[in-house]
Order: sequence, then structure tokens, then C-alpha cells
Amino acid sequence: MRDLANWKGCPAPKPVRLEGRYVVIEPYDRAAHLEALWEAFGGLEINPRLKSFTQDDFAGIEDFDAWLGTVQKWGWITEVFRNKADGKVVGMANYMRADPANGVVEVGGVAHNAAMARTPLSTEVHYLMARHVFEDLGYRRYEWKCDDRNAASKVTAKRLGFTFEGVFRQHMISKRANRDTAWFSMIDGEWPHLKRAFEAWLSPENFGADGAQKQRLEDIRAALREGEPA
Repeated sequence: MRDLANWKGCPAPKPVRLEGRYVVIEPYDRAAHLEALWEAFGGLEINPRLKSFTQDDFAGIEDFDAWLGTVQKWGWITEVFRNKADGKVVGMANYMRADPANGVVEVGGVAHNAAMARTPLSTEVHYLMARHVFEDLGYRRYEWKCDDRNAASKVTAKRLGFTFEGVFRQHMISKRANRDTAWFSMIDGEWPHLKRAFEAWLSPENFGADGAQKQRLEDIRAALREGEPA
């Protein structure tokens, strides 16, 4: 843990452009991204895709537009994912519930289309967003929270290297029903190890000619850990 004797807090997250090998992350701009996101999510197919989000289902793009406007007012920083291979918008995520005084911020409101699922893009997005939080902004803690019933989100959090911390029972009301929330985090002391694993997994050498991974991210982390000095 870092020495906090002279801790002065962190800057609040702001819209940022981040670029990797596979994906470009860019700040949400209504004119550039609203229709592209709606189309990426399949129009009204967005509702089953966002079934674990807390807002009511969208009746159309107007509702989606209004929701995006509302979360910006809450202080969320919406970032949009663009596939570098073809330039298409494929998803989004948000820096949210920032606590600069304590160096804590959450990534949430994560959604992407089927074309992005199980590809290097989805992993690189989270690597780039985490790296920005820890290295550019100097945060101490990076959070991931999800509905405890969302098994896929919990698996993803663990795969990315977030540590499960427990379940907040009756944490909120979501879509007019109770939601228990599973909490996960990364902290700054873990980041160098997590970063090495991300970069090793994302390396072109980790993928075969068919695009399949050679080593799982979890296995790379474990191997790196075993190789570290006691």
C-alpha cells in the first residue's frame, strides 16, 4: 500500500480517448454515437442485452437518448468502443460514482454487441480503461459491481482480475424488483501484476492463425504470480 501521509486525492475522471491494438475508446458524443450505439445493440434488442441495467426497458431510441443524457447529469463518463478493424461502434462503458478524494471509481454500464463478445476487443477495452485509472489518474481502487444474479458479469469480472468482495443484500431496486449486488475490485498494488498479464494475453503471439487464444488470461496471471519473488 502506498504512503498516504501526503495524499491529496485524484483528479475526477473526464472524457478521454484511449487507443489499443484492436479498439479505440472515445468519449460519447450524441451526434456521433447515439444512432451508432442503438444500431450496434440491435434497436429494441437492446433491452435483453441490457436486462441487468437498473433502468426500465427502452421503448425506442428516444428513451435510450434520454437515459444517456440522464447518466451524464449524474456524473457518469460514457465511453464508446470502436473496432479498429472496420471503424464500427461496438459497445460502451462508463466511469461512474467517482470518489476522487479517496481515489475510488467504478466501471459500469458496460454493454457491447455480439460481434465484440469473446474477442480481444472486449479484454483490451478493460485493460485500457483500468490503465487510465491507475496510471494516468492515480486512483487507488477500481470497482466492478453487478446484479448478483448476473452470472456472466461475475465470471467476466473474475477473468479480468477483479477480486470478489461480497454481496450487498437488498442494495437497490432494479426494474421494480430487489437487487442484491456483487462487489469486485482491483487496487493499485495489484495493478502491475494485472497489467503484465493483460499485455501478455493481448500480444499477437498469444493468438493462433485462427484467432483462438493460446493461453487464458487467468492462466497467464497465475504463471506470472508463481514466477514472482516471495
